Amino acid sequence: MSRKPIIAGNWKMNLCRSEAKALFEGISSFLSNYTAPQLPTVVIAPVFTSLCQVHSIDCSCGCEGKKLSVAGQNCHWEKSGAFTGEISCEMLKDAGCDYVIIGHSERRQYFSETDEMINKKAKAILANGMIPIICCGESLEQREAGSTDAWVSSQIRAALDGLSSEEVAKSVIAYEPIWAIGTGKSCDADEANRVCKMIRNVVSECAGSSASDSIRILYGGSVKPSTIEEQMSKSDIDGALIGGASLKADSFNEIIEKTMKVCV
Repeated sequence: MSRKPIIAGNWKMNLCRSEAKALFEGISSFLSNYTAPQLPTVVIAPVFTSLCQVHSIDCSCGCEGKKLSVAGQNCHWEKSGAFTGEISCEMLKDAGCDYVIIGHSERRQYFSETDEMINKKAKAILANGMIPIICCGESLEQREAGSTDAWVSSQIRAALDGLSSEEVAKSVIAYEPIWAIGTGKSCDADEANRVCKMIRNVVSECAGSSASDSIRILYGGSVKPSTIEEQMSKSDIDGALIGGASLKADSFNEIIEKTMKVCV
């Protein structure tokens, strides 16, 4: 099964509008050297205040074929209501988003998000015609205790509960070992691939082999230009969810370029 790779940049809580505009333009300028079929699926996730600005620049660039997609960093599962500080899927869709990141370890840790909440978000995202990027991953303590597979499997089963096979197939999963996020430590590529393959097997159990063959599974955790080629050469790693290295156009563009060498 040939799966088009995804290179996604999670900007987290960084960059005001002028900075986001400059970064977007640096990435867009690089992408202009290629046609859409030559490129992996490229996704950026700015802060909410920059979504409309980035989308408006993208829409006015006149490129042939879509080369860059926009993602929200979070969402609420309700359509509207008294949820101060939240943002709905309908609003993200209206702002030009194609993807939404959910279940990131920072959301789970700092904002007490549960597997049940992440499942509700996945359903709402799909119902609004967008694609969820569902994050999962273990802590250092869980890895050292030998519970990586059991923990990640439980996260995946809960996130996909109640989704149809077709909905699962179009979704994206990002395996992000918590101990490797923002630490400079990167999970060994063979081990990352082993966990991604395990995730694919869990997807097959939940939604069937067609869905598991189609779903794209990303690796995230201190991804940088020096690691991406080895990671992308593995059988079950279909791309990367990138944090710090996505905040500079040069490093993000280099990751895209090296991905094309290996996969596209």
